[in-house]
Amino acid sequence: MEENTKLIKDLSIAEREEIFVDIARTLEDTAREALVEGNTHFAAISNNMAEAIRINADELARDDPENAERVLLQATAMISQFEAVHPYRMVSMAVH
Repeated sequence: MEENTKLIKDLSIAEREEIFVDIARTLEDTAREALVEGNTHFAAISNNMAEAIRINADELARDDPENAERVLLQATAMISQFEAVHPYRMVSMAVH
C-alpha cells in the first residue's frame, strides 16, 4: 500500500477513488474480524474510518493529493496495526 501512496499524485481521479474504496473495504473487513475476536474498540474505530473514507472518496480523490496521501497512510497504519497483533487471518467467521 505504501507504493500506492507514493504514486497517488500520478494517478487519475478515478484510480484514486478506486484506491479509497478498496482501503475502506479492507478497513471494514478488519473491523469485522476485530469484532468477532471481541475487540469492539478497534472494530468501532476501523469501521468509522472506513465509513468516512467511503463517504468522502470522491472529494479525497479530486481535491488535495497531499491530504489524500495522509488519509491513506493513516488507514494503512490501522490495518498494519491489526495485522501485527493478529498475523493469522481468520478463515471463517461462522458461529456455531
